[in-house]
Amino acid sequence: QVQFVESGGDLVQPGGSLRLACAASGFTLDEHIVGWFRQAPGKEREGISCISATGGSTYYADSVKGRFTVSRENAKNTVYLQMNSLEFEDTAVYYCATVPIVTRSVCSDGWGANKWGKGTLVTVSS
Repeated sequence: QVQFVESGGDLVQPGGSLRLACAASGFTLDEHIVGWFRQAPGKEREGISCISATGGSTYYADSVKGRFTVSRENAKNTVYLQMNSLEFEDTAVYYCATVPIVTRSVCSDGWGANKWGKGTLVTVSS
């Protein structure tokens, strides 16, 4: 099955950190641009980050800029999202998907996103 498998979600206190992983299953990741998205309870899906195939170009939503860092290890077929200074508002299910290009519109809206995983739950609570 061609999809991503997300992992690393957990319960964390405000101000804490987590690192999410997004492993490609059934395909080779190194030619694909990858986006991270999240959906909080009762809210629309939000695109929060993208990384180009080589890692040389990235996008961050204003809501996570300066706190989250996206990276990738193509040799491990995996993309990561390092999340620091977590806030209550970061509580959501986090997904990754391939996207066609690193632009604000594509990375924020998920236009053309493909190979969605089932997501991993991040809960920020005291």
